[in-house]
Amino acid sequence: MTKFNNEQTENRMENLPAYVYLTFTATVVAAVWLFYRATNYSRLFLVTISAWIVLQSVLSSIGFYNDPASMSSRFPLLLLPPFIFLVSRFFTAQGKLFIDSLDIKTLTIFHVIRIPVELVLFWLFVHKSIPEAMTFEGRNVDILSGLSAPLIYYVGFVKNKLGKSVLVAWNVACLALLLNVVITAIMALPVRFQQFGFEQPNLGIGYFPFALLPACLVPLVMFSNLAAIRQLLRPKTITV
Repeated sequence: MTKFNNEQTENRMENLPAYVYLTFTATVVAAVWLFYRATNYSRLFLVTISAWIVLQSVLSSIGFYNDPASMSSRFPLLLLPPFIFLVSRFFTAQGKLFIDSLDIKTLTIFHVIRIPVELVLFWLFVHKSIPEAMTFEGRNVDILSGLSAPLIYYVGFVKNKLGKSVLVAWNVACLALLLNVVITAIMALPVRFQQFGFEQPNLGIGYFPFALLPACLVPLVMFSNLAAIRQLLRPKTITV
């Protein structure tokens, strides 16, 4: 059955409409550019994220992540390294300086990328590459974060009519929605953790370029929420 599912998924991924690939690729490019802008155009960030994207693109292109028998054990290699690195920034002096230097306005509008991501996930489900649970027709309502981002940006930062508590609550809610998606995706992986998608496991995410979703987009989205929360809760320093 595993072999059958893998062969079926390979055929479906090869026959995906071009607009699915184009939309996802454009989303990755937009995400990197927006976050690069939020860093005030840090060359170190751009070089680091580019190297990581190239590495994971090569691995996913050669099929390192799309074997159902080993996918569950290899999937953490997509998500954990950037997760550990980004979270560690909150525990070092240099990391905290970097976080506090980020432009919170750009970090907020950054979340519009969650809209095309959800569309791509839906298309992957339609083409039977991931389970329904990972889409907005299932357990995933993360698209609400993307749809609300422009409103929060405009009312909160352009009009300056939202208090810090509202902005913090929005970021916390967005973070919770993201965690729900990640947990669902992990529990839909074949064999080891599977609790969802028995009729169609989460196989499509192991293929290039969609492996960049857990490898790049999810960590950046998570970090954007956490960085914004830190900035909003951090006491302002008073200069004399």
